[in-house]
Amino acid sequence: MSYRTLKDLPLDENLTSGTMLCAGCGGLLLVRIFEKVLGKNVVTINAAGCMTLLSVFPFTPFKSSWFYVAMASAPAAAQGIRDALDMMIKKGRIKPEDDLKVVVVTGDGSASGIGLQATSGALHRNLDFYYLVYDNEGYANTGFQASGSSPAGSATKTTMPSQLSPTGSILNKKDLFEIWRAHAPPYIATVSPAYLADMMRKVEKASQFHGPKLFIAHSPCPPGWGVDSDAVVGLARVAVETGVWPLKEAVNGEVAHSIIFRRRKPVEEYLKMQERFEHLFKPTRQESILQSIQARVDAYWANVKK
Repeated sequence: MSYRTLKDLPLDENLTSGTMLCAGCGGLLLVRIFEKVLGKNVVTINAAGCMTLLSVFPFTPFKSSWFYVAMASAPAAAQGIRDALDMMIKKGRIKPEDDLKVVVVTGDGSASGIGLQATSGALHRNLDFYYLVYDNEGYANTGFQASGSSPAGSATKTTMPSQLSPTGSILNKKDLFEIWRAHAPPYIATVSPAYLADMMRKVEKASQFHGPKLFIAHSPCPPGWGVDSDAVVGLARVAVETGVWPLKEAVNGEVAHSIIFRRRKPVEEYLKMQERFEHLFKPTRQESILQSIQARVDAYWANVKK
């Protein structure tokens, strides 16, 4: 492994500054690091979402290639690009050393909902590509509506707490990691902006495999989650320390965790840092939903110990 600490992070920038994204965006930080590790020989296919604001014609912060498509069809576009590259190499029109890594960058709304059908098809065809999900747990680009990734108890524009539904969202977050693992790809991982060296090692490890490679990135959203832009990395660290966001990977289906704490912090410490969970604590504390959130996290780690 080349990446052991942050000191090993490449100095070259493949994603430059000056974008239109929100200050402190957790997803932007992770896309930047992802592009650093993969290098400049990359073509990025972006499904419509927050990251659409990265490249707004005629300007782009990418030194590598960028291809924008509709929210539902990024894996299908990736298939076409990968096939075209393979054909040009076979015909001698480009040299093998000039081949490009094909990367899909998408939000959780597309990854867990609108684009899931095309993704499942790409997995079935064993498409050789990287799939980076910036999971901000909502449709953030259009005002932060609920997505299939929004956790139970959270407030979004479409799950606002009310007298009829004081808990906010009543649905549990989809387990995208296990949805992918059921398709038997060679590599799946979760990553966090608070543990960049862990992410760098995982991206490097994934590069040895041919086929679909998934990275689900915990991506705190300052406006959607109600946190200050300078609190994003600290919040992401607490998510791991409480067990809400497990750092793990699956190599050919075998799951291993990067970090396991002997003692986890209470989930409340993570929830209290965000305005989207404020209604669970005031004007009255909603003990039942808080206990159910903690119980789900505890049950997950109990299964890990088994």
